[in-house]
Amino acid sequence: MAAVPKTMRAVALTGHGGLDKLEWREDWPVPRADGESALVRVLACGLNNTDVNTRMGWYSPQVAGATGAQTGGDLDDGGWGGKPLSFPRIQGADVCGVVVSGGGDLDGKRILADPWLRDWSDPRNRMKCGYFGSECDGGFAEYCVVSRRNLHLAPAGLSAAEASCFPTSGATALNMAQRAGIGAGDRVLITGASGGVGGFLTQIVKALGGVAIAMCGAEKAETVRGWGADFILERSPSDLRGALRTATGSGEVSVVADLVGGGMWGALLDVLERGGRYVCSGAIAGPDVALDLRRFYLRDLTLLGATTTPPELFGELAKMTRDGALRPMLSATWPLRDLKKAQEAFLSKRHAGKLAVIAAEE
Repeated sequence: MAAVPKTMRAVALTGHGGLDKLEWREDWPVPRADGESALVRVLACGLNNTDVNTRMGWYSPQVAGATGAQTGGDLDDGGWGGKPLSFPRIQGADVCGVVVSGGGDLDGKRILADPWLRDWSDPRNRMKCGYFGSECDGGFAEYCVVSRRNLHLAPAGLSAAEASCFPTSGATALNMAQRAGIGAGDRVLITGASGGVGGFLTQIVKALGGVAIAMCGAEKAETVRGWGADFILERSPSDLRGALRTATGSGEVSVVADLVGGGMWGALLDVLERGGRYVCSGAIAGPDVALDLRRFYLRDLTLLGATTTPPELFGELAKMTRDGALRPMLSATWPLRDLKKAQEAFLSKRHAGKLAVIAAEE
């Protein structure tokens, strides 16, 4: 393996705001691994809503509206966990790379990195969790440092860009499925089904023996159907119950897996059967919704948030990728230096699946 340089190319986030806050650097110091971490040469890094939300400060209650509606400015609670970020920060959670050193048996091998940072003396304590590319520098660079416990062998037979589809979106989808207890026979309504999380949810629901009912734009319907959806509904039907009944023969579902929020939220609760479960891990259509408590308690509903994953989940996800139980859904790639263009395409929402940047040739 070639000698490690002293400096590297990277994209640094210099503060909350627009795309101008992403700065291309060719003189960034290569990070050094300590006794608990490994140095990884990044091959590819996937894009996520988290990157955009963090850049804009959208996680702060001080910022209203949907993703992309406005920028955050100076915020003391602009991180996903309600705390300030330290700038400049290299973002990028979805790393597929090669371990350079410090990885033990994984040295020289291609890996996926679990993006959740944990206190390994208390790994299930959500209050002690951080996120790769948020509380520490991430993968929008040629090198990064990853805790040895977060290294997992990448699937063979896929490009690095394809493999980079899995970490955040796949783990989020699997966490939602586990939190909601999705199993055989469950009828699961998935909003935002053409995105990364929604696409993996569709695959996971099918793998668990459930019925996947996907909501997406008409132009993406055939792609989503190809991922295994049993039924397709338009993205924002005026009569959701009626659309469900027409498509599936029933106007109710046992689980709603919501990545959208916004104006559809009340209608989503209305189609849950008595005792149904609602699980949420996103609000790209808007975070502010109204809840009629009668709708909630009289029908014995369970409302679940899904963000921090249990420590064993990523190992389960990585095994699923290696076994071929989940397929990557790569739509397009850009060179690392074109991260701004990649984020512009991400925000346009014209793609189905995942986008990634390439940091190095394989």
